Amino acid sequence: MARLDPHSYADDAQPRTKSFDWRATVDFAARVLHAEVTLHFAEPAAGGPLDLDTRALDVDAVLDASGAPLEHTLHAADPILGRRLEIAVPPGARSVRVRYRTSPEASALQWLTPEQTLGTQHPYLFSQCQAIHARSVLPCQDTPSVRQTFTASIDVPSRLRAVMAAAPLSRELHGERAVERFEMPQPIPPYLFALAVGDLASKDLSPRSRVWAEPAALEAAAWEFERVEEHLRAAEALFGPYDWDRFDLLVMPPSFPYGGMENPRLTFLTPSLLAGDRSLVNVVAHELAHSWTGNLVTNATAEHFWLNEGFTVFAERRILEALEGPEMAALHAAIGHQKLQQAFAQHAARPELTKLRTHLVGIDPDEAFSVVPYEKGYFFLKALEAAAGRAAFDALLARWLGAHRFGAVTTDDFLALVEREIPGLLAEVDAKAWVDAPGLPATFRAPDSARLRAVLELVGRAPAPGETKGWSVTEWVLYLEAMPRPSPLAVCEELDRVYGLTAAKNPEVLVSWLTLACESGLTDGVLPRVEEVLGRTGRMKYLKPLYRALAARPETKPLAQRLFAELRARYHPIAQQVVRGVVA
Repeated sequence: MARLDPHSYADDAQPRTKSFDWRATVDFAARVLHAEVTLHFAEPAAGGPLDLDTRALDVDAVLDASGAPLEHTLHAADPILGRRLEIAVPPGARSVRVRYRTSPEASALQWLTPEQTLGTQHPYLFSQCQAIHARSVLPCQDTPSVRQTFTASIDVPSRLRAVMAAAPLSRELHGERAVERFEMPQPIPPYLFALAVGDLASKDLSPRSRVWAEPAALEAAAWEFERVEEHLRAAEALFGPYDWDRFDLLVMPPSFPYGGMENPRLTFLTPSLLAGDRSLVNVVAHELAHSWTGNLVTNATAEHFWLNEGFTVFAERRILEALEGPEMAALHAAIGHQKLQQAFAQHAARPELTKLRTHLVGIDPDEAFSVVPYEKGYFFLKALEAAAGRAAFDALLARWLGAHRFGAVTTDDFLALVEREIPGLLAEVDAKAWVDAPGLPATFRAPDSARLRAVLELVGRAPAPGETKGWSVTEWVLYLEAMPRPSPLAVCEELDRVYGLTAAKNPEVLVSWLTLACESGLTDGVLPRVEEVLGRTGRMKYLKPLYRALAARPETKPLAQRLFAELRARYHPIAQQVVRGVVA
């Protein structure tokens, strides 16, 4: 007997869930789900214990297939893993059923009041189950190594719509309530279980893609993501057929903590992507790429998270290269390199978290989260591609995706495939240093291109308007992120005077600028804008650098703490946890 995952109570000697049927009633007044889940096993149980992951669930009953009660114990809570639900499963059992209620503080769920939505008329609910938060929505084997299909039925107020990362089957009206049914025929890891309930409308973008949003944001979202079919075709040309039938998009409320979440069939996206210029659709490319790298082939545990994210950044930039050219892809890679250096600095006291293969026993995956698996993973794959040649590496990637389709994988699985397919390649790039050593290997080659060099030559001073003519959002972000920290106050003042950066509308440029200004001590006119941004977004990509910049200076740390105290209720529980550690 052995645990499958350091972040789950699932045991390899116990029955493994193959599928589940989930029924839930959404109670906005109590901020809970009244639910029942039936777990179906891959094989009849031999008899004995079944350990399920739960977090803050009230378990009302555990039953066998005939409805007879089963002996069960809800053990004491672990601060990271939650509570182990131990069920005595009789020999030959093919399923168990659990009736339960979620907590108003469920870590995966955010309940928004009408005032917190764009329309201000109706409440809103959404989930975010990555990395180990599915257990706060349903008792399950909450590890990516146990992939499962499911059916779902959600009872909601009839004036609202429910959507899920699953195929919609039907909607039935029953007076003031409506029941919506869904099915996920492809097996997914539990962290991809996703739902949202709110005042939602949709518009088709292509025969296999539509966008959902609050009605007031729908047209802007449809315009921003109009080219999604081009992204789909470019990705299929690189990585093979799209295996999830549909690629729909849901524009989330501002409190959504991530840029996007790759929930299959229904990708969740931050509203900060609605920049009005289609400049941030690389996030869509990233979430689309997850359809192959992450959703189709999934890391077995969070200790191998780079297999999801490093591969996806690699795939995202290949899509961008196909659509926008190699120079643009190189600019994005350069920004990634800058972010990676910042992550190394932030993890200076814990360099083990800058390895690709991590050891996370006793460490919450949300606390270990950073750009390291994304960007260091990407650069490792680029090193392999450069040494093998693109054609050979593309063939290797195709074999990787084909061999582990709808499976869960480890770092050793990938290294074994590379050594088998291209002997000596791992040694040539010093793979051990990439995978099991902190930082970047001595063999690392930084991104390079003519446009990149032209931007970096200006770093350290305020460029003249003619020198920045025609710059893209990516070039502005690259320049601002490369500036010295702190930069001279006079340089920052000149930048703002000439370019009006404090009034920038693009959120990527704005947050990069505000972070630089705060770290450099430029506060006049800047702090009100910082407060505005922190009050209207819950995206951690923006919250963390802004709160960190405020907290780093004695004169602005009290402001950071005050703002978090005032605004924390607007943030998702995951974002609250992360920001609390920044401002403490």
